[in-house]
Amino acid sequence: MKFSRQPVQACVVALCAVAASGAFASSHREAPSIAGMPKLDATDFYMFRSYEPNRQDFVTLIADYQPDQSAYGGPNYFSMDPNALYEIHLDTNADAVEDITFQFKFTNTLRDIQLPIAGKNVSIPLVQAGQISGPNQATSNLRETFTMNVVRGDRRTGKVQAVTKADGSTVFDKPTDNIGNKTFGSATGYAAYAAQHVYSVNIPGCAAPGRVFVGQRKDPFSVALGQVFDLINLNPLGTTNGNPDALVDKNVTTLAMEVPISCVATAASPIIGGWTTASVRQGRLVASPPKSGHGTTALHGGAWAQVSRLGMPLVNEVVIGLKDKDKFNSSKPKDDGQFADYVTNPTLPALVQTLFPSAPAPTHFPRTDLVAAFLTGVEGLNKPANVKASEMLRLNTSIAPTAKAGQSNLGVAGNDLAGFPNGRRPGDDVVDIELRVAMGALCVLTGASDALKVGCKPSDAPAGGAAITDGALQSAAQFPDSFPYLNTPLPGAK
Repeated sequence: MKFSRQPVQACVVALCAVAASGAFASSHREAPSIAGMPKLDATDFYMFRSYEPNRQDFVTLIADYQPDQSAYGGPNYFSMDPNALYEIHLDTNADAVEDITFQFKFTNTLRDIQLPIAGKNVSIPLVQAGQISGPNQATSNLRETFTMNVVRGDRRTGKVQAVTKADGSTVFDKPTDNIGNKTFGSATGYAAYAAQHVYSVNIPGCAAPGRVFVGQRKDPFSVALGQVFDLINLNPLGTTNGNPDALVDKNVTTLAMEVPISCVATAASPIIGGWTTASVRQGRLVASPPKSGHGTTALHGGAWAQVSRLGMPLVNEVVIGLKDKDKFNSSKPKDDGQFADYVTNPTLPALVQTLFPSAPAPTHFPRTDLVAAFLTGVEGLNKPANVKASEMLRLNTSIAPTAKAGQSNLGVAGNDLAGFPNGRRPGDDVVDIELRVAMGALCVLTGASDALKVGCKPSDAPAGGAAITDGALQSAAQFPDSFPYLNTPLPGAK
């Protein structure tokens, strides 16, 4: 199949609708309000059975925050918001309500290192006063720590218990961001330093210990943003590695957990749903002038207000309408019926057809295939019994993980049942997969007999078999096969 282009003038209005939504950047600055709150902006969420050797009995959960981090972003770099509540939620019984929530709260402690200058002790302007090689070192001017809780039941009213280190303590150090090679001793110094922040943890209610890492990582997402925003200035049927990754020089902040499968699923109910959120207090009072210290500009109070939400990738970018993006970020899965029209009657395929008339949009409505992909899971793969339709990432924990060398970056579409949309791994090329699904790939895969029970057939999706790509390669070969599975962040200086 060859896609022909519509003249540029006829495409401007349609494409602007795509560009205004922040399309294809997974969840980087995807809604008007969250674009102004980068510390609370969830960029990606991953959930998969661990494929590190001998860890197949665990589920890995990764929530990335703070998009577009330039490695040289000093002197403050990218600490997490101490006035926010970061959470990873799991729905273990398919009722669209969280049953288990992991909460992360951060504290920034200023050491206030001072130097004697002509008889006076004067505070330094940097976050470090020398080389750093271990947690809470005396040369670190700002210590960032976090605590963790597990909540069973409702996230605000359920039973709250502390997640602890192996020694029973509750305070975890977060590594300083990768300032540069001189600060951490060598080109390999930061990796060794960050590795000291991988903790074995005791999770109440879990028979075996898990693992936790919170810290800066190289942004794992790949996408040809520039070409997409420039009137989709690329060949959508071209090579899968023909365009540069727009995020190649960016870092993110990662919250990563590895949890025993037995702690979150059972043989009778092996399918779990997951998503991440960030919340802040409803009230904020700006101090003028602020006190000396760190982060003293504002006072915060009131109930928690959710401002960021991410489960399935790209939903708020290319599915939800611009007017409802902030509303979606503050919503809960149980209330997703209010957004149903965006899934059953999507605009993205129509926009693609406008830009490339030889790629007709699917013709069956409502789009029950997209309901399966985004809201319920696919029959026989990751659709739980008696599921309530709701947007979240779903993982069938009874499906064995695929070793790194055998993974297909197309996931299930590449005959790799351990990949997207059955959960999501770092190497799954979700941009290519979701572009194809939007154009009806499930209608083609299900066949005339509708083997996948998605409610459509191949003739409903004329472009459903097209190998659509943004040309920015994403594959398992780009990532390590051990926890926390993401690459060392780029240094601010080499």
